[in-house]
Amino acid sequence: MSTVEFPKKALFICNGSKCGKHKEIKKQFKSSIKEGGLHKTIEIFKIECSGRCKYAPIVYAQPQNNWYENVDLEKAKKIIEKM
Repeated sequence: MSTVEFPKKALFICNGSKCGKHKEIKKQFKSSIKEGGLHKTIEIFKIECSGRCKYAPIVYAQPQNNWYENVDLEKAKKIIEKM
């Protein structure tokens, strides 16, 4: 039986009506992951509305179990560094 190896860490990026407008944030995460050679370590998932529109854009990181609010390009870089 063969096994498949999946990344141990994940970023869940809200893609609701308010958060989804911030496409540059997802691009920044992808770029930081690629530049850091972390594509086998961290995977990005788009999620439906998290109901936290007041804090858009929202990002959830696992396994740290951290929610990040009002994420901008600089915060996106720092989130990847912390992971």
